[in-house]
Amino acid sequence: MGIFLGIDGGGTKTSCVIGDETSVLGSGTAAGSNVIRLGEAKAREALAAAIGQACAAANIKPTQIQRTCVGLAGAGRPEISNLVRRLLAELVSGESEVVGDMVIALQAAFGSGAGVMVIAGTGSMAYGRDSSGNTLRAGGWGFSVFDEGSGHWIGRSAIAAIMRDYDENAEEESVLLDNVKKSWTLSTREQLVLAANASPSPDFSALLPAVLSAADSGDALARSILTQAGTELARLAKIVIRRLFSDGEKVLVAMSGGVFSNCALVRQVFYNSLRSEYPNCSVNPTIIEAVRGALDLARKAAKV
Repeated sequence: MGIFLGIDGGGTKTSCVIGDETSVLGSGTAAGSNVIRLGEAKAREALAAAIGQACAAANIKPTQIQRTCVGLAGAGRPEISNLVRRLLAELVSGESEVVGDMVIALQAAFGSGAGVMVIAGTGSMAYGRDSSGNTLRAGGWGFSVFDEGSGHWIGRSAIAAIMRDYDENAEEESVLLDNVKKSWTLSTREQLVLAANASPSPDFSALLPAVLSAADSGDALARSILTQAGTELARLAKIVIRRLFSDGEKVLVAMSGGVFSNCALVRQVFYNSLRSEYPNCSVNPTIIEAVRGALDLARKAAKV
């Protein structure tokens, strides 16, 4: 019996799933393992923790693993993929494949079929494949270039909105400001400004729960940010649909990532914006677990 390991190495969370040819045997989670953002030491620590959890749950030893597939941002860069393969070689047996996070998400949603996957986690992007196997991406170029609608973007936008509101209206307090200060354990607006401008940059994506909570309480700034996030994510999907599919063609669309899974407002705005321009789209309401795609790819590679 073959034993396979799938890993989704995100910027905030690492997810692992162990399975045999047909079943899932165990899973594990840990902190983020994005090497680009977090560095080699933290990535290895997170991978070891998540793999250890999954192995314990499955009652499997790491030496029993036959094949591993890990999806993560930046996998297209040889120095990143080679580093991750080296880390995995220290933790598990068997061969390892390193692919982009969008590849495992697309696999989890559509298998080898056509469709468009939109990811909104720490970062964001859209990735699609047509019936001929052609693929196309939009977004996902990094926090400093383009990551609209992501958890990082939402957190950064929250601070910008707070300070813009203060400049324009001299508002002293808001639910959003209060939540953000609590999230970063700060007392004043001035401390918030210093923290946001610190070098290295803080983890803006950690502010997502604060923004969601403020929006749930009716905070107008928070709701405006999440509405814009849904619009931006729909725009990414529209780019891929327009460039990859013919007019009027029915297109399957799926969502993945913590922003989608935790925010009904983002999901609704995304759906409405997308369907208003592409009424033939069919949007899967279930949030896709990308790590399942990594497990599928590990199984497939073993059969080649």
